[in-house]
Amino acid sequence: MFRLSIFARAAVAALALPAHAATPATPKPPNIVFILVDDLRFDAMGFLTPGLKTPNIDALAKNGVYFPNAVVTSSLCSPSRATILTGQTTRNHRIVDNNNSSESGLTFFPKYLQEVGYQTAFFGKWHMGSASDNPRPGFDHWVSFKGQGTYFPTDGLSPQEVAAGKVQTLNVDGKSVPRKGYITDELTDYQLEWLDHGRDKSKPFFIYMSHKAVHSDAKPAPRHAEQYGDLEIRLPASAADTPENRAGKPMWVQNQRNSWHGVDFAYHSARKIPDYFRDYYRTLSAVDDSVGRTLTYLSKNGLEKDTLIVFMSDNGFLMGEHGLIDKRNAYEPSVKVPMVAYAPGLLPRGVVNEARVRNLDIAPTLLDVAGAKAPPQFEGRSLLPVATGKVAAKDWTDDDFVYEYYWEWTFPHTPTTFAIERGKLKYIQYHGVWDLEELYDLAKDPDEMTNLIDDPAYLRAKIDLRSRLFSQLTNR
Repeated sequence: MFRLSIFARAAVAALALPAHAATPATPKPPNIVFILVDDLRFDAMGFLTPGLKTPNIDALAKNGVYFPNAVVTSSLCSPSRATILTGQTTRNHRIVDNNNSSESGLTFFPKYLQEVGYQTAFFGKWHMGSASDNPRPGFDHWVSFKGQGTYFPTDGLSPQEVAAGKVQTLNVDGKSVPRKGYITDELTDYQLEWLDHGRDKSKPFFIYMSHKAVHSDAKPAPRHAEQYGDLEIRLPASAADTPENRAGKPMWVQNQRNSWHGVDFAYHSARKIPDYFRDYYRTLSAVDDSVGRTLTYLSKNGLEKDTLIVFMSDNGFLMGEHGLIDKRNAYEPSVKVPMVAYAPGLLPRGVVNEARVRNLDIAPTLLDVAGAKAPPQFEGRSLLPVATGKVAAKDWTDDDFVYEYYWEWTFPHTPTTFAIERGKLKYIQYHGVWDLEELYDLAKDPDEMTNLIDDPAYLRAKIDLRSRLFSQLTNR
């Protein structure tokens, strides 16, 4: 039997009402599933990179909206996650690095969803603010772990501890529960159990699925351990240590290639970068399986047409660009992230939407979908008008993209970095280090190979961008 989605039912009901009729009861808001992957490159999806197998993520893109210009305002786990959860920039939520920070005074957006009737659940990696794995405000159900967590239950334990039967634990609604399996699968098991037996099915639900994968050191599930053995992985041309690639690059970038976050001594090991990325892609396969299991559940239970799924990463990842790996810096592979949204009846099918999407915009967008009012401290804006096609991407006015990264004592190789992108011009400035600034025309130079900082033709643009950057970084 044909079944209208929540989104369609609301529209049909409004059209069917005679002018004198009373306003009908508001239909149940859509369910929302937000899937966050850790350290996933913008192009690490099968429909973008030949040879990768991510059929379920690809299906979201094929049947939904793919946003190729999704970015994060701080490319580091904790600051980016805090921006997603609070709707605020790093300079205002003040979770500036991955070390233990205060969450005092912060409100996480799922609290506002609770206020309009949603049941909310968190699964996975919190790694933001306090190092505790205790349940946080805004979530009715909680499954998490401390810090980075581990891929397998006995990772990080001594042989003596393993022999004694000790395993890593999860915090499930405030109780310590022994781990049982591979983390991506285990989190998905908890999610599906809650969907099936733990929630009030008369209410809309919001799920925040926060995967550990594919954070280093990436460890695949045993079923994927031999995958991609023959996959050819080519490093970008800028990975080579040549005079042409060094030209115009700050000294800290040139030096970092021989460090923990550089291609010449990556993670202080002799491991080759292509070998690392094979495990990275293998580890992604379990995430794709998780997406597939979620889609299957929604479909079998008649929920798919009433649910918005958003898939993205907390930050990007370099694959050797400019001799670097990891994230933190303001180069494109660091700040760009994969993002796909799927919602039959709300979003168009098979669309590539060129609008710029920031992690700063996630909270206001999801509240808009739920019919909740955005609070005054939010700094982003809802993307619903451009995502639905109500406003064409070409007519959508992008806000300036301001980027900030703060020097972290545990990984001191990357300096405090501020950047601004307006149109296709990107200006990068470094704080606390005497080094070269950078300016790139991304329309002509998407790989950021030609530094225009001293080009007279771009002098006015440089001065304007610098002024705009300082203005936007001003304390509120």
